[in-house]
Amino acid sequence: MTAAEAADLAAAFKALADPVRLRIASIVACCPAGEVCMGEIAAEFSVSGPTISHHLRKLREAGVLSSERRATEVYYRVRSDRLDALIGQLSAMKAMLGQGSCVTPA
Repeated sequence: MTAAEAADLAAAFKALADPVRLRIASIVACCPAGEVCMGEIAAEFSVSGPTISHHLRKLREAGVLSSERRATEVYYRVRSDRLDALIGQLSAMKAMLGQGSCVTPA
């Protein structure tokens, strides 16, 4: 894994490491329509709208969610390609267990 790949992977996992963000991603992923508006997401939490907006922004910046504005509402979708890439990196790491060469201490 390159340094750039590690930084990208870490940013996504950092975004998902927050319990509220993880729950938001789960809510969006489970929505039968494949997308959900910010108001419906906010209704599931006892935190303010601006706090939910902050968490949604972090998930978008990490590439976990995409968004689309329609009139006055913003709709969110999980980026399955991004989740596939994250899972793929972890699967590749698992496949490497005990194989190949590693960096040896100086």
